[in-house]
Amino acid sequence: MNTTGTPDLSAFWMPFTANRHFKHHPHLIVRGEGAYYTLQDGRRVFDCLSGLWCTPLGHGRAEIASAVSAQLAELDFAPTFQVGHPKAFELAGRIARWAPPGLNRVFFANSGSEAVDSALKIALAYHQARGEARRVRIIGRERAYHGVGIGGISAGGIAVNRRTFGALASPFVDHLPHTHDPAQMRFSRGQPAWGAHLADVLERLVALHDASTIAAVIVEPMQGSTGVIVPPVGYLERLREICTRHGIVLIFDEVITGFGRLGANFAAQQLNVTPDMIVFAKAVTNGCVPLGGVIVEQRLHDALMQGPEQMIELFHGYTYSGHPVACAAGLATLDVMEREGLIGRARDLAPVLEQEVHALRDEPHVADIRNIGLAAAIDLTPRQGAPGARARAAFEQGIEAGLLLRFTGDTLAVAPPFVSTEDEVRQMIERLRGVLRRIE
Repeated sequence: MNTTGTPDLSAFWMPFTANRHFKHHPHLIVRGEGAYYTLQDGRRVFDCLSGLWCTPLGHGRAEIASAVSAQLAELDFAPTFQVGHPKAFELAGRIARWAPPGLNRVFFANSGSEAVDSALKIALAYHQARGEARRVRIIGRERAYHGVGIGGISAGGIAVNRRTFGALASPFVDHLPHTHDPAQMRFSRGQPAWGAHLADVLERLVALHDASTIAAVIVEPMQGSTGVIVPPVGYLERLREICTRHGIVLIFDEVITGFGRLGANFAAQQLNVTPDMIVFAKAVTNGCVPLGGVIVEQRLHDALMQGPEQMIELFHGYTYSGHPVACAAGLATLDVMEREGLIGRARDLAPVLEQEVHALRDEPHVADIRNIGLAAAIDLTPRQGAPGARARAAFEQGIEAGLLLRFTGDTLAVAPPFVSTEDEVRQMIERLRGVLRRIE
């Protein structure tokens, strides 16, 4: 710690960060309260992306802190291998009741990345249990982000991940095209009308590989990390129909959309398409304690419940699966969401965000705007020869304007906390307007 109170920044190798740039231009967050962060220099900034999509209840929720503290005092850790503890079962039951009908078995992990890999393993194990061991291929989608596990990178479609770590990726993977075509859907509000036919590429992949080799299709209902890419009307329905017809497991990665972001418990319910598994993480504990998991359709679960009762049905899990403190945080989070009606509040705020963000259409550097639920993205025209530089400049100017923005490439994403007021959403966009006018 130096004389300004700044710690030595050298040891921590930061994730998904330009470390050298950050350590020359650090922004340190020291406090969170409601929809705001406070930086080390005392500036207060609006949390435009709910942490990393994970703090919809805002920061500093006393109810969650109290539940975590009480749990640490009562039971700090208990294994869930061969024994259990009550809160893991209680939280699993609560999550199952929030999920679409039929998805009522919950497997816990510790992050979205672990949860994705767990879902892929469950899909493979399900087919093996049914005597279809040739079903080993996973179909992902271009531009998809399914975390940083080997399964998630294999199914994912973020080019730099695949270029860097492709040697570790599974060879039994193929990809659907992404659904974003600016020429057809610029400045779309909600689900674009164009693009449902892109799901039919799955039929081509079935013909290429043979359905008897395909275990699962995994997609994000809304592709978040790549810039809020919204599914076209009818697209997910078509994927569901093709998967059902060919006996392929359909997995929704709802790490971002789960627990209210689109205005319903899960995107599956808002979009009226029920997958066979839902992957969740992030908002389930309001970001307070790492927790993720998979909600599994009972039919898949029961297929593995064969053989002698004393045998392990699924050789998979984590030391911290269903950690008592994480489960306490999850139960408290769901309590707050229900008591304060926060998913309904997100649904009410969505049209406010839509109206305000699309009013930026004619501002400098704006190439496209799109939104769904309480989430939106603004594509900026790149600087010639310097992709990503304009969005980074917007990020830095945002700090000066009291906004903590999220940028990927030249896309700015916003997904404010559910506890935000209408005025705060409007002010966020008005400040962003000023940022766009100031950057080069």
